[in-house]
Amino acid sequence: MSDRLCTVLLYSDDPQVRDRMRLAVGTRPAADLRIEFVEASTYAECVRLVDDYEIDLMLLDGEASPGGGIGIARQIKDDFDEAPLTCVVIARAADRWLAAYAEVDATLVHPLDPVAAAATVTELLRTHAPAA
Repeated sequence: MSDRLCTVLLYSDDPQVRDRMRLAVGTRPAADLRIEFVEASTYAECVRLVDDYEIDLMLLDGEASPGGGIGIARQIKDDFDEAPLTCVVIARAADRWLAAYAEVDATLVHPLDPVAAAATVTELLRTHAPAA
């Protein structure tokens, strides 16, 4: 299997949360995947990055304020014909129903487990993203 470069958009209003998400996923979550990250701290930045880049996956902080990752995921799915894959990091496992309503592709729970984060991102990018 060839080495594939994927672009992941990290969204949170808190730069420390974006750092934790980046560290949990890593730039090499699997032997066949390399990740480059772009970052956004507002909904407007998310939209601009989705417009300007070929985003393979959005990793969104569900606890961000004022725009939470679940709402942003839903809005981008509604606004873009070919929206990127979405994974929302939530604080409470009970919020998975809300993420499902927003049509996110996966959820992770704060605090992030690096093994689970890398596995989830790898699974999404391998099985749902178009082949490079």
